Amino acid sequence: MTIANFEEKLQKYAELIVKVGVNVQPGQEVVLYINVEQQHLAHLIVKEAYKAGAGKVMIKWSDTFAQREFLEHASDEFLENVPEFAKEEAQYIADHRCCRISVMSEDPGAFGGIDQKRVAAYQSANGKALMPVRQATQNNDLSWTVVAAASSAWAERVFPDLKGEAAVDRLWEEIFKTTRIDREDPIQAWKDHDAKLHEKENWLNKEQFSALHYTSPRTDLTIGLPENHVWEGGGSKNAAGIEFMANMPTEECFTAPDNRRIDGYVTSTKPLSYAGNILENMKFTFKGGKVVEATAEKGQAVLDHLLETDNGVRSLGEVSLVPDPSPISQSGITFFNTLFDENASDHLALGAAYPFNVQGGTKMSEDQLKAEGINFSQAHVDFMVGSADMNIDGIKKDGTIVPVFRNGDWA
Repeated sequence: MTIANFEEKLQKYAELIVKVGVNVQPGQEVVLYINVEQQHLAHLIVKEAYKAGAGKVMIKWSDTFAQREFLEHASDEFLENVPEFAKEEAQYIADHRCCRISVMSEDPGAFGGIDQKRVAAYQSANGKALMPVRQATQNNDLSWTVVAAASSAWAERVFPDLKGEAAVDRLWEEIFKTTRIDREDPIQAWKDHDAKLHEKENWLNKEQFSALHYTSPRTDLTIGLPENHVWEGGGSKNAAGIEFMANMPTEECFTAPDNRRIDGYVTSTKPLSYAGNILENMKFTFKGGKVVEATAEKGQAVLDHLLETDNGVRSLGEVSLVPDPSPISQSGITFFNTLFDENASDHLALGAAYPFNVQGGTKMSEDQLKAEGINFSQAHVDFMVGSADMNIDGIKKDGTIVPVFRNGDWA
């Protein structure tokens, strides 16, 4: 694409992120998490946020090189302890219900080769220290969105036959396509897409299945669902009733499983980028809601450390339905980025569930949520399990079986 055309699309993208992603309201504070390589996009987002009436925009820059150096060389004292000012900032963001914009662009294998014990120690410390903002996000107390930006390292992994600028341009094309920036009116296109996802969400909520049964040549898994569970698809609403779009792109309808009623085995169908490493061909066996065996053809050590995070990470916090004919799936591209790959495939998440996925959940105590089967963990890691040969049945309380997916698509 020409420079002028790219700039026009990037401007539309920034506007979409602000107006549809987090739907900035007058006087709101906005926090933007973004890599230093994406300064230009960051400036466009800041400008759009102020145009929308933001009271203040704060940028939290990340630097992959500096982070890798820290993980490799920092003393245990700094690796395992989060400064007080970072904890106070997390509490401030939660208390003030700031809009949170997270822009993903890092190399999926950025932290490959680093001692996984060190990575796990750092993640555990941050998970505990930043819990207030994590909980506010999981409760939808505030507006939040996760989007992507093309970087050279990521683009070359997705398109190994291309290098440098050619790879970056190609990845930007896919980002613009999947976020509907190439449409005449991207914002209206998102409203139309949102309406379609809500149709599926409404049907699933009406059915109120007691469980879902997944079968394919590599999977046979039954996942119980809590009573009065709530499916979400497309846009959400924060505590003030303001609509926002948590993921762009998104093709999913998702809910929380009952973490006590998960049995069988499931095999991943796409690579997973986690903690700067790539994991491939994972297989999980569940019994009574817990992982009793987990293997990976690539990344076994990383998977082992993930499963040691806490007790909750050995169960599921999300079950998500994505039709195989979705645009991302049909592109045939593996993005090595969960934001995209989870929207090409049915997926599950190890770890924390979202309280809003059960009726009245955001007002329940932790003990009340646990009594409903809602999972708690510091982690929330999506992995892809869908395929063109996946069948999913909904099982009602009386044992009636209702086809939900046949051959990877809505039945």
